[in-house]
Amino acid sequence: MARKIGSPPKGIRMRHTRVKTARGRKSSSTRWLQRQLNDPYVQAARQAGYRSRAAFKLIQLDERFSLLRKHQRILDLGAAPGGWTQVAVERAGKNGKVVAVDLLDMEPVAGAEILKLDFRDDDAPEKIRAALGGPVDLVISDMAADTTGHRPTDHLRTMYLVELALEFAAEVLVEDGAFVAKVFKGGTEKALLDRMKTLFRSVKHAKPDASRAESVESYVVAQGFRGRPEGDGKDGKGGN
Repeated sequence: MARKIGSPPKGIRMRHTRVKTARGRKSSSTRWLQRQLNDPYVQAARQAGYRSRAAFKLIQLDERFSLLRKHQRILDLGAAPGGWTQVAVERAGKNGKVVAVDLLDMEPVAGAEILKLDFRDDDAPEKIRAALGGPVDLVISDMAADTTGHRPTDHLRTMYLVELALEFAAEVLVEDGAFVAKVFKGGTEKALLDRMKTLFRSVKHAKPDASRAESVESYVVAQGFRGRPEGDGKDGKGGN
């Protein structure tokens, strides 16, 4: 089971906002809007200048696992709208390097190189390697497949993205590097988890407090990259 980590940000001035039902707006939309307006992490992100509340998920993961350091080279997959990228740039500093990848448009982040591409495309790995300019210390992935409403299907589709990200990470990580990826309820598939344990010395699951309680997401954190085993036939595309 993923362990909850972190706590609500301190020093945030909470203001409860009541949203009135507007003509033409569904009650579910009103509830969502009220939740957004009264979410402490949404308010904290706004006050801190982060693009999304998700920034605090990475901050809380870093608090537990010490993932981010100065001068790191970091790859951020599924980066839009850029909350994780902002945190990565802050922690890596001016002598670090951050490459952010997403298939959606993303506003520039000072200190980061942004690539608009689909990570599943055959030519994506080559383009990303060129942007990185060398091996990386940390690969972070907040990628998730578009949801269908059918949880088993959504889980499997997201696990496929995790597998792709893992195999690419195994191509570009330095020794002792780390890999972080979002997973949904159902955890990490056994075969994929076994693969991580082969590649990394430590593999754990965690659920930051910044993840909403009702959310089915958690994160797998793999640290201490061993390097690819000799004779490993993986080709970076998730196949055998």
